[in-house]
Amino acid sequence: MTQVILFNLLNGLIVGAFYALMALGLSLILNLSGVINFAHGGFLALGAYLAYSLMPTIGFWGALLLAPILTAFLGLAVERLLIRRLYGRDPLYSLLLTFGLAFIFQDGLRYVWGAQSVPYQIPGWLASPLSMDYFFLTGYRVFMMIVVALAVAGLFLVLGYTRLGMRIRAGTLDLDTVSVLGVNVRVLRNLNFGLGIYLAGLAGVLAAGMLGLSPTIGDQLIMPSFVAIIVGGLGSLPGTLVGGLLIGVAAGMTTVFFPTATEAVIYVMMALVLIVKPSGLFGDEGRLR
Repeated sequence: MTQVILFNLLNGLIVGAFYALMALGLSLILNLSGVINFAHGGFLALGAYLAYSLMPTIGFWGALLLAPILTAFLGLAVERLLIRRLYGRDPLYSLLLTFGLAFIFQDGLRYVWGAQSVPYQIPGWLASPLSMDYFFLTGYRVFMMIVVALAVAGLFLVLGYTRLGMRIRAGTLDLDTVSVLGVNVRVLRNLNFGLGIYLAGLAGVLAAGMLGLSPTIGDQLIMPSFVAIIVGGLGSLPGTLVGGLLIGVAAGMTTVFFPTATEAVIYVMMALVLIVKPSGLFGDEGRLR
């Protein structure tokens, strides 16, 4: 029983890390641009498929570095050509646009790579268990947690100590004032969108090695990622991080005792948080920190 609990706890923590990485990208875009990006899961899947296609040429490590960057560049193009035209309008327009983009991404992936799952190879030495007693603790799982931790730390360092990050934080507080001070708001929104999409692409490259690769891989992560934002508190990136990890662990532990409620517990947790604290766990902050 102890091994079962530890196995599901670890799985929940890892999936929660994916939720957090996805939700951080979603939150970045939402906080600065007011766009509810339902196409985020499509970008995640695209990042994974790009890595799959690149691996025969540049290997796993090259694909891990390059695929999220290529996904981010596509995100820059989508923001510039489509989403930029909807700023200042009712958020419903951007929601419908990104909802439609999600279907376009999914059908496009099916057209190019097929509707069935494809084999996603990770280095053999990473797939091996680190312990005979705890067979589920593989090198790849540890590697994923390290990469996610480094990505999150890098994001907070960028936001806290770079000119771009400070402008993003300031724009979240008052975009009009930032514009008056001479900052090109169009470029700022574009780069912020690309940064959020980069996190989605990175999550896709990592998640495919654990969850398998199919055109619907983003669907498994997109809605829990929105829940993570709500649980943590809109506008709070630390809250989003905590929210993602909490719902991941909660779902993992529920699998042990009530397997049929694994998905429902995420939304039950969201409802309880909203009842007790409608602004979310860290919602009092309401802005990036």
